[in-house]
Amino acid sequence: MVKLNGNQIFAMVVTLLCVVLYSLPTGFPDQQDGYVRSKARVLSVDDTYVYQRGVVKTGVQGVKLEVADGALQGQQLEVTNTLTGKLELDKVFQSGDEALLVSKVENGRIVVANVIDHYRLDAEALLFGLFALLLFWYAGWTGVKAVLSFIFTILVFWKVLWPLFLKGWDPILVSLLVVCAIVACVTFLIAGLTRTALAAFLGTMGSAVAACMLALVFGKLFNVHGAVIPYAETLLHVGFSHLNLTRIFLAGIFLASSGAMMDVAMDIAVSVAELVEKKPELSRREAIASGMTVGRAVVGTMTTTLLLAYSGSFTALMMVFMAQGTPVVNMINLTYIAAEILHTLVGSLGVVLVAPLTAVLAGWLLVDEAPE
Repeated sequence: MVKLNGNQIFAMVVTLLCVVLYSLPTGFPDQQDGYVRSKARVLSVDDTYVYQRGVVKTGVQGVKLEVADGALQGQQLEVTNTLTGKLELDKVFQSGDEALLVSKVENGRIVVANVIDHYRLDAEALLFGLFALLLFWYAGWTGVKAVLSFIFTILVFWKVLWPLFLKGWDPILVSLLVVCAIVACVTFLIAGLTRTALAAFLGTMGSAVAACMLALVFGKLFNVHGAVIPYAETLLHVGFSHLNLTRIFLAGIFLASSGAMMDVAMDIAVSVAELVEKKPELSRREAIASGMTVGRAVVGTMTTTLLLAYSGSFTALMMVFMAQGTPVVNMINLTYIAAEILHTLVGSLGVVLVAPLTAVLAGWLLVDEAPE
């Protein structure tokens, strides 16, 4: 009989949790509209009634399609694609494109159909497969566990975080619990059931709680409403007026930065563990000092990493302001920009706090006792 160690058992438990989460109902049933969703190939387009107005197009595009999969494969049909002049919403098709087709079927034939958008599922699956293969090739069994933790995180968001938000649960509390579950899964999967993983876990959670408190305090001082989240106001108009958008926004601040905190914590914990293994006579004070040194280097780059990660969401807006000559004071005082500043600085503060906390924890947990 094959005897499993604790790390393998933990990996099996996480796998089982992924299966349970996948089958867990969200409480918000899928639309039962009787429509069939298929991949379709664009055979030709008719742009006779499409009008160019500056940089946008308006009018109606005729699209001839052939269903490329499923029970309807091979059926051809013509649909219309209305262009409203909004670049972020409109889709313009060309011959050879693939589209997502939603059809009403009677007696095996399409009677009504609507083209939703370009078909991207194949490309998304290919990209994820490439990501997984490269991770497996480089990291081996650790790469397998990394992909498992990646899938676990997606399922926790999909099956726990977002449904509980919609049901009106407190976003701050739910986000803290979700961060705790995700950080535990990732750290103990990657580093094993070890004191190294425990140091990284405790360091991350300590800084996450600190970032949560900072978000609550400075969120009030910044006076930023949660409606700055894209599509947040839409929720209020479709039957979810009970939601506290501001608390959802604040919860998203430390939720988004928890990954960076976990990265820093793991770097420091693993570095101290490696140092202690190579030099067992190291004292706690020396181990903590070494962790602090590693932390300074990691924090120095990670804070800028957060700035780069968040800056993409408001690049176009800043370009508009610059093109119009808007004063800097007006820019940084705008609600949307202030929200991103809050995101970046609270996240960065959390990263700064995680370094010394993890260094101290790693020193105490990884060094059994200081030599005389």
